Amino acid sequence: MSGGTLAHDVLVCDSVTRMGPGVRGHVAVAASHGGVFAVHLALTEGVAGLVVCDAGVGLERAGIAGLHYADSLGVPCAAIHHRSARIGDGADCAARGLISFANTRAVALGVRVGMPAMEAARCMAAAQLGAVDPGPSPGESRRVLPGTHGHRTVVLIDSASLVAEEDAESVVITASHGGLLGGRFETAIKLPVFAALYNDAGIGCDGAGVSRLPALDARSIPAATVAASSARIGDARSAWETGVISRVNQAAYALGAREGQGARDWAELMAAVH
Repeated sequence: MSGGTLAHDVLVCDSVTRMGPGVRGHVAVAASHGGVFAVHLALTEGVAGLVVCDAGVGLERAGIAGLHYADSLGVPCAAIHHRSARIGDGADCAARGLISFANTRAVALGVRVGMPAMEAARCMAAAQLGAVDPGPSPGESRRVLPGTHGHRTVVLIDSASLVAEEDAESVVITASHGGLLGGRFETAIKLPVFAALYNDAGIGCDGAGVSRLPALDARSIPAATVAASSARIGDARSAWETGVISRVNQAAYALGAREGQGARDWAELMAAVH
C-alpha cells in the first residue's frame, strides 16, 4: 500500500498526510500528533479507527484534542505517550508505543491506558468499523501575514504538508511537530523556504520532536521549535501569538535566534534577514 504498511488489517504510517489511497475503512497507527487538524485529515481519508501520538499533550491539551473530536463522530481514537516511541515514525510507534489516552469509543472497544499501540489498533479493527464523513475542516489552515516593506513574508500554516511553491524564501510558521517522518532527512520540509518553525511535541522519545532541526541545518535553513506547553499543536496562529522558542538549530542561532524567545520575535528576526 502506498504511504504505509498494512498488517493484520492495521495500517502503519509515519503521518496522516502519507497514508495512501487504500486506507479507507481501515484502522491506522499514524505517527502524527493527536490534534484536531491531524485527526480530521485522517477521517477525511476514510480512517475508521486511529492511534496517534499525544505530542506531549501541551497547551490546552491540543495534542490529544482530536480524540474528543473523533468521539463526537463515533470514531475510536487513542494516543500513545510521546516518550514511549518516536513521533513521526510509524514503525517505531507500532513497535514501542504505549497508550496514554483513549476516547470513549475506543475504551468501549477494549482500549486501555498502558496497552501497546498495535494491541489497541487491533481492538478497533476487530470491531469491523466503517468510515465517516467528518465534513469540512473545523479551523483555519493557512494565513499569509501582511508584509513589512523590505522584509520577507511570514506564512502561518497548520501543517507542514501545506507549504506551497509561493512560500519559497518565506518564513513559515507551521503547527506540525518537529519530527522527521520515518527519520528521513528529506521530510524536514518539502520546499526551500527561508526559515521554518515547528512545535516540539514535548520533544519526546529519542528527541524525535525536534529532529527536523539538524536536518534543516544540513540544508542551510534556519529552524526552531516552540514548546508544546506554549502553543497549541496543529494551530499556527497559536504558535504566532503565544509560542515560546524551545530549540533552535545552528543556522537560526547564527542569525540571533535563542531559546526563550517569543515565536513572533523569532519570525520577525528571520523576516528581516537580507
